[in-house]
Amino acid sequence: MAKIDITKMSSKGQIVIPQELREDFAEGDKIVVIRNHDQIILKKADKFDKQLKEDLDFARRTEEAYKRYARGNFKRMPAQDFLKEIRNL
Repeated sequence: MAKIDITKMSSKGQIVIPQELREDFAEGDKIVVIRNHDQIILKKADKFDKQLKEDLDFARRTEEAYKRYARGNFKRMPAQDFLKEIRNL
């Protein structure tokens, strides 16, 4: 059966997880936070498999690249030059 409790967000965006809901968590544990529309899901990072970690890292790098692009931090080049450059990485 799911456990349910109520908490609130502070002015700094911090949320306290009620004690009885964090019984499997310890200080210093890394927690993955997933937002799905109006839901926020918390999961211990060590419970995720390696592939999901790689997917999250890729998503983070992609988002950073889009932000750099939006700021104008990019360079144009022909497709052939781009392919040569990424092969050299």
